[in-house]
Amino acid sequence: MSVICITGTDTDVGKTLVTAALGAALVRYGRSVVAIKPVESGIILEGIEDGVLLAQATGQKAPLEALTRLKAPVAPPVASDSEGIALDTDVWTETIRQYEASFDFTLVEGAGGLLSPLTWDKTLRDLAPVWGQSAIVVALDKLGTLNHTLMTLELLEAAGVRPLGVVLNTLSYDGSTGANAASLRRVRPSLEVVTIPTVESWRDAIPAMAPVIEWLVR
Repeated sequence: MSVICITGTDTDVGKTLVTAALGAALVRYGRSVVAIKPVESGIILEGIEDGVLLAQATGQKAPLEALTRLKAPVAPPVASDSEGIALDTDVWTETIRQYEASFDFTLVEGAGGLLSPLTWDKTLRDLAPVWGQSAIVVALDKLGTLNHTLMTLELLEAAGVRPLGVVLNTLSYDGSTGANAASLRRVRPSLEVVTIPTVESWRDAIPAMAPVIEWLVR
């Protein structure tokens, strides 16, 4: 009966890949899981929608897509204004609460980075304390990630949300790739960090979720 928010240091850092892989791994582990994307913008882009992919990864019967779907590939409140679709955080919260009561784990994936606006007056930093008080931070294993990751961790903690750990995605290589996990542990000795190698799809990342599951079930 745990709600885990999956947030990131930015957009396109692999939050959906991690959420899908973690959801599928938990199912294989024998836990009941539902993965929810409260709001998704950019659904007109090519490729499968994030909310649809999450549902496929866990095999859940509902929801089968993001709770609120917006066409334009911009921040949700910007798309909402142009498309005339309301963004109701109370509806998202009520839906998450309903699923939380029936599943061992409810994974809630944010949009963009932690401070990316989900509505004009709410970010995931505001909503994570309401939804679950625990979060996993997804970041890229590249130059600059130490600053972005540490800021995200501090903001979560200041909001009363417990960071369970950091998942570093390897989507490309630069001089910092491969060194960031050790650097984060050096700065924060008790921080849990796992690095995912470059993968073709979320399915290939499932084995890398083993240590993340340990964060959740211990």
